[in-house]
Amino acid sequence: MTDRIGYAGGAFDLFHIGHLNILRHAKSQCDYLVAGVVSDEMLLQNKGITPVVPLVERLEIVRSIDVVDEAIAEVHTDKIDTWRDVGFNVYFKGDDWKGTERGLRLEKEFGAHGVEVVYFPYTLSTSSTSLRRALDTLAGISVGDDVERR
Repeated sequence: MTDRIGYAGGAFDLFHIGHLNILRHAKSQCDYLVAGVVSDEMLLQNKGITPVVPLVERLEIVRSIDVVDEAIAEVHTDKIDTWRDVGFNVYFKGDDWKGTERGLRLEKEFGAHGVEVVYFPYTLSTSSTSLRRALDTLAGISVGDDVERR
């Protein structure tokens, strides 16, 4: 039997219980879990977000979690390039992608390489976005100003 090597990518900024739940759920479905921590540059380029916690610290946090076997910086826009670097055979993604155009495209691209895409639900009670808004409010920055700034 081939080991299931799983990959779960994310920003993991302002690490919270939702992140932990994602990683625990992913590990329960594979033998070896690689967590991809999206680089600062990729977050800025793809989401227009500058992380609160720098990449080196986010990597250290994620590496220290017992269900994570390996943590790497995610530096490729194309997930197939990440697959080439890591060699996983199961890709974990939030269920907000399931059935969408981009989710179906991801499934097709990974399927051509024998990679299974497994979806799972996010923890709805906590998000980095809501934590970021709370921090901005505490800092005296309105959410509207914060969005325009990015």
